[in-house]
Amino acid sequence: MSARGRGGPAAAPGAGRTEPRRDKPVPPPPYGVGGNNNNGAPTAFPPLAPMPTRPPFSAPPAPAPAPPPTHPPASAALARDVSITPEVVSKKVCREIMIKLVASYRESCLGKRELAYDGKKSAYTAGPLPFNSKEFVVQLVEKDGARKERDFKVTIKFAAKPDLHHLQQFLRSRQLDAPYQETIQVLDVVLRATPSISYEAVGSSFFAPVFGSGELADGLQYWKGFYQSIRPTQMGLSLNVDMSARAFYEPILVSEFVSKYFSKDLSRPLSDQDRVKIKKALKGVRVELDHMEYVRRYKITGISNQPTSQIMFSDDTGERVSVVQYFCQKYNINLQYAFLPALQAGTDAKPIYLPMEISRIVQGQRYSKKLNDKQVTALLRATCQRPNQREASIKQMVSHNNYNNDKIVNEEFGLQVKTDLTCIDARVLPPPTLKYHETGREARVDPRVGQWNMINKKMVKAGKVDFWTCINFSKRSRPDLVEQFCYELVTMCSSKGMVINVLPLLPAYSAPSGNVEKALCDIHTQSTAKLASLGQTGRHLELLIIILPDFAGSYGTIKRVCETELGIISQCCQPKHVSRIGKQYLENVALKINVKAGGSNNVLMHAFDRKIPLVSDRPTIIFGADVTHPSPGEDASPSIAAVVASMDWPFITKYRALVSAQAHREEIIQDLYRTNEDSRKGTVHLGMIRDHLIAFRKSTGHKPYRIIFYRDGVSEGQFSQVLLYEMDAIRKACVSLEENYLPPVTFVVVQKRHHTRLFPVDHSDHSSTDKSGNILPGTIVETKICHPTEFDFYLCSHAGIQGTSRPTHYHVLYDENKFTADALQMLTNSLCYTYARCTRSVSIVPPAYYAHLAAFRARYYIEGDASESGSTSGGTRTTRERNVDIRPLPLIKENVKDVMFYC
Repeated sequence: MSARGRGGPAAAPGAGRTEPRRDKPVPPPPYGVGGNNNNGAPTAFPPLAPMPTRPPFSAPPAPAPAPPPTHPPASAALARDVSITPEVVSKKVCREIMIKLVASYRESCLGKRELAYDGKKSAYTAGPLPFNSKEFVVQLVEKDGARKERDFKVTIKFAAKPDLHHLQQFLRSRQLDAPYQETIQVLDVVLRATPSISYEAVGSSFFAPVFGSGELADGLQYWKGFYQSIRPTQMGLSLNVDMSARAFYEPILVSEFVSKYFSKDLSRPLSDQDRVKIKKALKGVRVELDHMEYVRRYKITGISNQPTSQIMFSDDTGERVSVVQYFCQKYNINLQYAFLPALQAGTDAKPIYLPMEISRIVQGQRYSKKLNDKQVTALLRATCQRPNQREASIKQMVSHNNYNNDKIVNEEFGLQVKTDLTCIDARVLPPPTLKYHETGREARVDPRVGQWNMINKKMVKAGKVDFWTCINFSKRSRPDLVEQFCYELVTMCSSKGMVINVLPLLPAYSAPSGNVEKALCDIHTQSTAKLASLGQTGRHLELLIIILPDFAGSYGTIKRVCETELGIISQCCQPKHVSRIGKQYLENVALKINVKAGGSNNVLMHAFDRKIPLVSDRPTIIFGADVTHPSPGEDASPSIAAVVASMDWPFITKYRALVSAQAHREEIIQDLYRTNEDSRKGTVHLGMIRDHLIAFRKSTGHKPYRIIFYRDGVSEGQFSQVLLYEMDAIRKACVSLEENYLPPVTFVVVQKRHHTRLFPVDHSDHSSTDKSGNILPGTIVETKICHPTEFDFYLCSHAGIQGTSRPTHYHVLYDENKFTADALQMLTNSLCYTYARCTRSVSIVPPAYYAHLAAFRARYYIEGDASESGSTSGGTRTTRERNVDIRPLPLIKENVKDVMFYC
């Protein structure tokens, strides 16, 4: 929500809540029958209650003026079904057809009404039409041919009357279920109608060069634009507007695109490898050719295997002719790059060959594949704005859109949009006190503006490394520099409290980067032999410091081999840091090594003193879960789910991670709980939740009495589906361990991908901003822009570095633990200061962050297979196709799994 925030006074620790009793926790009995033979688990559970309503506000909100009147469309607003024959796939063409229909029939057949059309199968009118169902004939001039007209039959028929009373009751908190599909969609389509015609629409965003554009490298450019979405909030209907940017293909000749894509002049033929790359980059892209009397457009279906100069085909007379001859004789075009392959359009049976040098990429085609690092950097550099700049840009965009003078929005449907940003109340939570080891000169620290440092501090729990060595894959890093780097790193680890052997098990040595796998296997073999010679049979190499190759591309292989094949904890370092050793860098690496060695860097003082409400009083396990999906275009790759769980109650600093592959683009985590039938053992209970619960019991000596589940990556439309399936899986996993074992669960969705932005009221007031000009870390917003009835809040837990900070949205879908708003907000904010990899508070709660890291790490395990076999074919695959041939991930070795290897 592009809303200006007003910071309130900092709340004192514990303010606004009642502390629970802090009796000494009673050690629970071990899991009951347990094992794989517990068949007494109930098969049905009590039905899930509706999503929890908002508890009392953590602090009494300031009296707010009455919300501005909302203006839903006229009470006679009606939904219409639209069908176009022959079927049209392109939304843009569908809109052109409907624009022509309204222009032709508005006066005669539509009762002088405008249509708000969604580009697919629905349209809305502000009142009744003179008919219930009617068929129209619309003639549209085709752009892909010789200006010929094509007839379309359009049928418009009455579908439904949106229930505006339901919407009004919902906004007044008298109705709990949100009427998204019925009414809010009407308003959204109405507000999108004009921008959908004027600009390139991508999801809920609109882009055009008029808003700003620039080059991204490799044949791409960015277009700026805006995001907009209408949302029900506590103050009524709100319009969420934010700035946005997107990558598009440059409208250039394909030959120029190829030159930019490979960053080289076109002086020689493409290799087979380059030809495959360019085929993948251009498949599905539309091009236009203007060498005839009219512009003709085609969609690229492939790239020829041969150079254009060698391609022969039969012309209209049946004579065999080369593509080069054809263009020379018929159009007097002498091809300069005949050594390049030709673009292929049409079908495999009747291919159409198009020379790259006369085929121009049609403007306005978004690039949906993954951007490379160079393009991401260029996009961020071009679009990064300080808070005051972004606020000004949003205001300018709202003024430019001029909603209140829009013909459909205002004149037809009577909607009005307040043009000022919403002013809201906020409060700033105090940072938690962090505890370090007593042997350091500073055993506790109070972070300032979301930051602190490791000066005079030692890690609260030291990791131990007896056997380590180093392997260097960089040609730039001399052996003496590598040895010095290792000495400095080990010294830093020791100075921060780690117990680490000063001498390596094996001397650091350099290996060629051409065969990383062999080098890693060799060092594992050598270290095992060395340990045996020292009488340490059964021990293993505990840390491998790896200087990465000078070029990218080996990291995934290194992690896969170390973690799934050899069982080695590794720490990768970039070659540039070997030649230029920095103390801050060494400190950050030491933080990572300590947790990978089983240690903890710090702990919340309230956790140490057992003062965290609903966590410290009884054994509590905190989960984080996320699902990562493959990059666009990688249709053969699975989605990867990761679940992490805290293993060191009451301190909640160590998180064990499990990962699982599942169907392509499947959002619900399939492997939370499952069963297999074994001929000897009967029903075998499995799954990530069950595995973590067993590990928690083994690690702490207790079974969890409470579960807090932070779930990342769920959109609002998936809330109910994810909650029903995943809560059911959690319950089944619990009762598979002990009959009637149902610890209360709090299920919280963590949303980072949204367009809510919070700005300080006064950008010049440095007491209410951090150094970057953003709102202070710990800022909580739970009024006005939040859900009318449900338990949600926005938390900006981190200090900004560059650009405008994005607060994280936390939405409580289920709460059997009966958290107060203050207790859950304080817990979530405090946890953000326990992230192991840095001395800063982070933007999302660490369990969810760790789950994302673990899923991303597991993607590396299959990265090679996915990139080589990934299909680039378009279209949507069926459910049956999506669920076949899901290759399981390689198993992570047990000694790796039990530490925070993903950090």
